[in-house]
Amino acid sequence: MTDANPPKVQLRRKSTMGQAVEKPQDTRGTLRRLLDYFARAKRLLVALLAAVLAVTVTSLLTPALQGAVIDAIQARAWDRFGLLLGCLLAAFAGNIAVTLAQGLLSARLSQNIVRRMRYDLFRKIDNLPIAYLDRHSNGDVMSRMTNDIENISNTVSQSLGSLVSGLLTVAGTIAIMFWYCWQLTLITLVTVVLTVLVTKGMSHRMRTAYRQRADALGRLDGHAQEMISGYRTILAYNRQDAVRAEFAEISDTLTREGIRAEVLGGSMGPLMNAISSLGFVIVAAFGGYFALRGLITIGVISAFILYAKQFSRPLNEIAQLFGSVETALAGAERVFALMDQPDEDNAGTETPDHVTGNVSFRHVNFSYLPGKQVLYDFNLEVHAGQKIALVGATGSGKTTVVNLLMRFYPVDSGEILIDGQDIRTLRRDWLRHNTAIVLQDTVLFSDTIEHNIKYADPGADDARMIRAAEMSNCAPFIDRLPQTYHTFLKQAGAGLSQGQRQLLNIARALLADPRILILDEATSSVDTRTEQNIHDALVRLMKNRTSLIIAHRLSTIQDADVIVVMDKGRVVETGNHEELLQKRGAYYALYMAQFAGQKT
Repeated sequence: MTDANPPKVQLRRKSTMGQAVEKPQDTRGTLRRLLDYFARAKRLLVALLAAVLAVTVTSLLTPALQGAVIDAIQARAWDRFGLLLGCLLAAFAGNIAVTLAQGLLSARLSQNIVRRMRYDLFRKIDNLPIAYLDRHSNGDVMSRMTNDIENISNTVSQSLGSLVSGLLTVAGTIAIMFWYCWQLTLITLVTVVLTVLVTKGMSHRMRTAYRQRADALGRLDGHAQEMISGYRTILAYNRQDAVRAEFAEISDTLTREGIRAEVLGGSMGPLMNAISSLGFVIVAAFGGYFALRGLITIGVISAFILYAKQFSRPLNEIAQLFGSVETALAGAERVFALMDQPDEDNAGTETPDHVTGNVSFRHVNFSYLPGKQVLYDFNLEVHAGQKIALVGATGSGKTTVVNLLMRFYPVDSGEILIDGQDIRTLRRDWLRHNTAIVLQDTVLFSDTIEHNIKYADPGADDARMIRAAEMSNCAPFIDRLPQTYHTFLKQAGAGLSQGQRQLLNIARALLADPRILILDEATSSVDTRTEQNIHDALVRLMKNRTSLIIAHRLSTIQDADVIVVMDKGRVVETGNHEELLQKRGAYYALYMAQFAGQKT
């Protein structure tokens, strides 16, 4: 069992009476970073803006042409009537065409942007330090890749064109209305003041609601992913009722946040419709009065009513789109928050031509969290070709030693040397290329057995792969499969036993042919016979290689050159098996307890 792992913590939230509370948001910064992605698709953006401009122009022309047609009928100017009617029909047809083009361009632009965002986010996830993923829910990270970016995609494809077109339409409509009758326009603009006040009052509440809904959705995704991956354990311990209750609690929180967000977002449309209806009453009442005074014609009143409707329609659409825009901004901020995490430390430029395999830990101190130290003044000298075993109770710091050697975490103080050179000065990829690790938790990918073994060295030929499989004793069960090495492993090897999956992991490490080999409870999931077969293969593999073995089964490390006994982050004993038994100290107690069948 992996020891001294850092605790899981939730992401960027605190709790008050069971409710998720958001931290201050940086809307301007988020918008600025989103605009950077738009700038990378300049051609599509320019084409979309051109289509939006064409939609706006045709929308503004149709009321004026309709009013002119009505005035021509009233004046019985039949010579102008035909031309104006033809222009009106052409404007309608043109509006339909450019509206379709706007939808197509919006969809292409949205997919272009989210493709770049997904790539940047995945590249960031690929470079995150182990510490970040240890402390954050996998489901929440996945939610940012899927739900949050999908919200951005929907907003760009469905809302961006309408938003820009609406703003241009409002500006153009106001200009034309002033040209027709500035007095009636000023009276009509009362609705604009009401719209601004309502939008300003609702915006902050909506932003908060959509942010909290996004956080709740991330927690639900994380919980569901964890429960699905641990389903066998849930069944084994009959914890279905407790899991359902916990899921229901998180789901109820998401439901409450979702209802609140939808109610706030949905209320904008009715409020804007009420203000729009008030605008129609104003136009009808005052327009009739101005017509009786001779200030405007009947055709102008008709056009003005259409412009008033056209003026209110974009405002309503903008208000209705406001919710989706807030959702997209909340999602974008979560995406950018992950992108802003520091990359894994890639310091170090040295790439030695030859690796002997001497490893030294000198006065190493380490803690996963401040104030909770895991290793205390840890010292260890491992000579090239030695087989070193780390033993001790769970939580003693054995796996932490491996994490530090692999540079998964940086040391707080002290140094770790390979062939006398501080690993911080070595290139990270060089270090891991010369070090292979087999963890207690098996990791296989949904791919063929061949590709899973060759994951350590994609350029390896089939002969080397088969040799690695034979040395790890997984060749016999592979040969019994219908497609042997071309067998596709679904759900990361769900059809294989735990021991078979671990054997494939060991074959992968064998193929890497490292100078330094790390086995972290590598044989804990296999039966005794298979364990003996693996032990024999590892004896051949570890010849002239430096090997570090973490094991609870003391029977597997009795032939180790040096056994290091750890307790609470400190080395308490070192020596070989016989020497440590003679000392009758910590190792002797572990050995006797284990072989007496007691819990270690």
